[in-house]
Amino acid sequence: MDTFGDKLDVLFEDAASRFEGFKYSKSMLKEEVEKYKRFAERLEPFIVDTVRVLNESIQQKKKILVEGGQATMLDIDFGTYPFVTSSSPSAGGVCTGLGIAPRCVGDLIGVVKAYTTRVGSGPFPTELFGEEGNLLRNSGMEFGTTTGRPRRCGWLDIVALKYCCQINGFSSLNLTKLDVLSGLPNIKLGVSYNQPDGQKLQSFPGDLDTLEQVQVKYEVLPGWQSDISSARSYSELPLAAQHYVERIEELVGVPVHYIGVGPGRDALIYK
Repeated sequence: MDTFGDKLDVLFEDAASRFEGFKYSKSMLKEEVEKYKRFAERLEPFIVDTVRVLNESIQQKKKILVEGGQATMLDIDFGTYPFVTSSSPSAGGVCTGLGIAPRCVGDLIGVVKAYTTRVGSGPFPTELFGEEGNLLRNSGMEFGTTTGRPRRCGWLDIVALKYCCQINGFSSLNLTKLDVLSGLPNIKLGVSYNQPDGQKLQSFPGDLDTLEQVQVKYEVLPGWQSDISSARSYSELPLAAQHYVERIEELVGVPVHYIGVGPGRDALIYK
């Protein structure tokens, strides 16, 4: 805090020179410095050298759980640029963001919905429009937590999921919101991309123009009509639901170890 006041003073002077109507005075500076002193006192017990703490914890064989925000397809390097975030929410961000060596990272669990969603603009090859899209959106409560903005919904994109599995090296998947698909007569999986001339793409395209023009080839699976939200073991799921999970495993080459069947913390099946 011994240098904070001087730094804030520079920022205030800069703001006053650029923004008409910004009122700046020394009393205002003093008031803000006092306010942030109180904040500093409250925060101080929680501030540590995280690189040291984490690496000491690794040496002591402590369990460390790292949760990534956003999603791989929003990764600034590997996502659908420019419709991305400003950081690396893929598994590589564990090392670059926390100062943990790659060899220290253990199991990587990929969290994926049983269908695909996207917020805001950007290419979305398997997007559903009209009544089908509304059905998934309403059943899955796909609205922004803060803004309430409706999310775009579509069938599970296996091409994008395989790409995410390659980048992250997932050891297993957590397939969430499987219950949202209950009641649908048929469920589609987007298994490959074709170019407009019919030529199959061998991998997820890095070019945005190509991605916006792809034609998706779908595999149609039978749906299930029963409510699965009370299921707590894999054997309790309808055979069609089991087949859907197992087909995803076959297509992406990564086992599904966890299946979410509802919003509750206990609504989880260990496979």
